[in-house]
Amino acid sequence: MSTEPSSPASAPMASGLAPALGAYLIWGFLPLYLVLVKSVPAFEFVGWRIIWTLPLCLLIIAWRRQFPELLDALKSPKSLLALLASSVLIGINWFVYIWAIMNGEVYATSIGYYLNPLLNVLLGTLVLGERLSRRQWLAVAIAALAVALLATGAETLTSLWISLSLGFSFGVYGLVRKQVAVGSLPGLTIESAILLPIAAGIAGWYALSPQGSAFGQDLWMSALIIFSGVVTAVPLLLFALAARRMDYSTLGFIQYLSPTIVFFLGLFVFHQPLAPAKLASFVLIWVAVGVFVWDLLAKRRAASA
Repeated sequence: MSTEPSSPASAPMASGLAPALGAYLIWGFLPLYLVLVKSVPAFEFVGWRIIWTLPLCLLIIAWRRQFPELLDALKSPKSLLALLASSVLIGINWFVYIWAIMNGEVYATSIGYYLNPLLNVLLGTLVLGERLSRRQWLAVAIAALAVALLATGAETLTSLWISLSLGFSFGVYGLVRKQVAVGSLPGLTIESAILLPIAAGIAGWYALSPQGSAFGQDLWMSALIIFSGVVTAVPLLLFALAARRMDYSTLGFIQYLSPTIVFFLGLFVFHQPLAPAKLASFVLIWVAVGVFVWDLLAKRRAASA
């Protein structure tokens, strides 16, 4: 074992690895939690997720003493407008993901989040005027071929719709959040507050419906619903910690852990059939991801040379 002191560069990298792995492991294994609440209608569950995320966010904000940052964002009309847009996007993303998992579309969610970083690169080019390298263009082209194959090989367009909805909603969400100088946790707090009236309306509508609310009828199920706030806020906090402590391109590599876990859950835990067209789409996505990571590594080597 080396007794040499850690370099300034390696220390932040090491300190950021644990929260990064924690965030993506939670996101990766999230389908196992969603199966436990499968009896709750997806629309109602999204409402409860928003309701229980807000108080937990406020508690963490208080613990981290971020209320000044939260108040600054609330005083900025530009920030509030951006967060209004991002709240709609993240609400759509949550609903599509939860509905897909509860309806057995695990592979489609995996493909969606494999596509996300590649779509981020494409959106950066189209919206922000960023320039793609040849390898990045190649990765995007291979990913587009995978989507086309998924579309032609699918018995229905549901899987394709889920994958593209998840990839684009989260990609545009990241693009909107990139334009506003508000931290991840204060931003999520404001987004949850914006969505709270809608969420409360959804919860109230189900409570008045003939089947009644899923919350409050059973202690175990109610506890699981409350836990939705934890699985929403905690990984985001871990991600925010990791993003500050480690190189962002390295963090980009780790993000592929989540859809990979989801893929293997679909294959070995949920035992979902993997049709040839869908398998071929996954192979192409993995090739595109490989090209994308290759490009990032090449850029890091060039920057350190």
